[in-house]
Amino acid sequence: MEASTATVNGIRMHYRIAGEGSPVVLLHGWPQTSYCWRKVIGDLAHEHTVIAPDLRGYGLSDKPRDGFDKRTMATDVSELVRSLGFDRVGVVGHDRGGRVAHRWALDRPEEVARLAVLDIIPTREMWRRMDSEVGRGYWHWLFHLQPDLPELLAGRNIAGYLGYFFERWTYQRHGLDPESVAEYVRAFSAPGALRAGFDDYRASFPADAADDDADAGRKLGMPVLAVWGSTGLLGKLPTLEIWRDYAEDVTGEALAECGHFLAEEQPAALLARLRPFLAG
Repeated sequence: MEASTATVNGIRMHYRIAGEGSPVVLLHGWPQTSYCWRKVIGDLAHEHTVIAPDLRGYGLSDKPRDGFDKRTMATDVSELVRSLGFDRVGVVGHDRGGRVAHRWALDRPEEVARLAVLDIIPTREMWRRMDSEVGRGYWHWLFHLQPDLPELLAGRNIAGYLGYFFERWTYQRHGLDPESVAEYVRAFSAPGALRAGFDDYRASFPADAADDDADAGRKLGMPVLAVWGSTGLLGKLPTLEIWRDYAEDVTGEALAECGHFLAEEQPAALLARLRPFLAG
């Protein structure tokens, strides 16, 4: 696996690349970096050129003060893959990366051949379903939207704050061993990293909400695979039916005995779904 940096859309974007074949882009979520794909990149690289960037504000990529709306973040990744010589790719997005991937597929459908979304439902649907149960499960969204306060409180104990999610959101806890957690804590302890992660959430209003409302009713035309953990909140929601309101061709299922971090908790089970889907 090769690590490199490219200047795209006005920022320096760090990425990992491996393998040969049809290109596949892996987009991580919060509170993680491209490191989260370490258990699946090798297998996918037998059949694909795998590109795993650190999104704007994350990992070793730049941490600017703006540009965290999903349209801009999707443009970052689009420019990256074009700089590498690809014009049409398969995309796998987890958590926040899945929201970037969804926006990319809406804005540039000619660039996204197939889309896999991991443990998310569309952002617009999240707010429409924000009842007491969803609010309890996704309280961090509302907290992260606040100006300055998340940095003040979480910044006093980054390991404790991130550790809360790595424990509460996992079922197979051995999948996130102490070394892996330490890597994420190190990444979010870098200057600007904690703030940038919260800015990712803060972009939900007004920018992302306005873009999503403008596209209300539009369905993705490419094949979509939705996979989620059975023990998380999405295990209680009609996740597949929800995605069928947003895409014409949707398949998917829950991974048994799995929480939020699919690629680390159940990498073999995830690969068993991704490999045939990405192969078409």
